[in-house]
Amino acid sequence: MELINIVAAAFAGFALGAVWYGVLAEPWMQASGVARGEDGKPAGGMSPKVFLISFVIQLIVAGMMRHIFSLSGIETIDKGLISGLGVGLFFISPWIVLNNMYCMRPVKLMAIDSGYATLACGAIGLVLTLF
Repeated sequence: MELINIVAAAFAGFALGAVWYGVLAEPWMQASGVARGEDGKPAGGMSPKVFLISFVIQLIVAGMMRHIFSLSGIETIDKGLISGLGVGLFFISPWIVLNNMYCMRPVKLMAIDSGYATLACGAIGLVLTLF
């Protein structure tokens, strides 16, 4: 049952990313400096490999969060959501900001990527405690 939990949680984080970056595609492309084709989309398109690797990374995050939640006794939906948001906001987002800061990337990019990390971890934490 835990494996199904983890896959469902990873899917929630992945799906949220599709919505998040779908809505924020234009500001994200401007802030990240991604090269664009004539159609205004990222040059060269997105390989299915990128999406597969992204999902595997979501599985790794969800699996580790499940492990931490088990060790910490986090079993209710409210605790799962709050703990997930905390992981995103206080673990993943600072690392994103640190990496982007040294690359001298725009604050807007840091905010978009950190916002996604925070919300996705919240969604993962919520789904992990639903079952």
